[in-house]
Amino acid sequence: MKLGIIKLSVLITSVLLLAFQPAGKKPIKVYLIGDSTMSIKDTRKYPETGWGMPFAHFFDEKVAVDNRAKNGRSTKTFLSENLWQPVLNQLKEGDWVFIQFGHNDESPEKVGRYTTPTEYKTNLTRYITESRSKGANPVLLTPVARRSFDASGKIQETHGEYSDLARAVAREQQVPLIDMDKKTQQLLQEFGPEHSKLLFLQLKPGEHPNYPNGVDDNTHFSELGARLVAQLVLAEVKAQNLPLAERIYKPDPK
Repeated sequence: MKLGIIKLSVLITSVLLLAFQPAGKKPIKVYLIGDSTMSIKDTRKYPETGWGMPFAHFFDEKVAVDNRAKNGRSTKTFLSENLWQPVLNQLKEGDWVFIQFGHNDESPEKVGRYTTPTEYKTNLTRYITESRSKGANPVLLTPVARRSFDASGKIQETHGEYSDLARAVAREQQVPLIDMDKKTQQLLQEFGPEHSKLLFLQLKPGEHPNYPNGVDDNTHFSELGARLVAQLVLAEVKAQNLPLAERIYKPDPK
């Protein structure tokens, strides 16, 4: 009899302790939509790295980063190829959508991808309003800078009107803006014309088996470049006090 009472007391105590435990962090998803500067890369393309790859590793265990960015996509083709609808179908209240396009939208020579300034704004606005319709939190990012310096060693603007258009949409829609064009220009200027090569897919012939003839790419990132760009995004999430900042992993100081 006494043993039964003891067992019952232990059970009641356990239930009460569980009841008064602080609520765990809610599982959420962070969706990334954009182009090749953000996307996951095939191992055959290594060391090319989209900044969304390291970005995924900086959050607590209940945050899942779902990187849907695709090489060569613009705001137009991400819609026309039905890449957006599956994301929209899965969005839940409290999720996040990081939206970064521009490299392919702004290039008239890229037939099928090119998006007029008006279309670009319309498409960005659609991603924002449809994300909000599901209770998700959209974040707009200007496109990352290309590595382009003038003769005096000053970094050049490579997106022009399209970064301005993204900024305008952010103002009009009152959505958080992470100005990655400006942030990455500052990063490249700090590294300078020569050392900034370390941030991009720059390899000499024979330096890597995936690129036996070498590669001179001033748009796509190396592992180092992708990580530093991801850290810029995370720093802005914190600086703007976005609620997502609370879910960024805090490393053990040991």
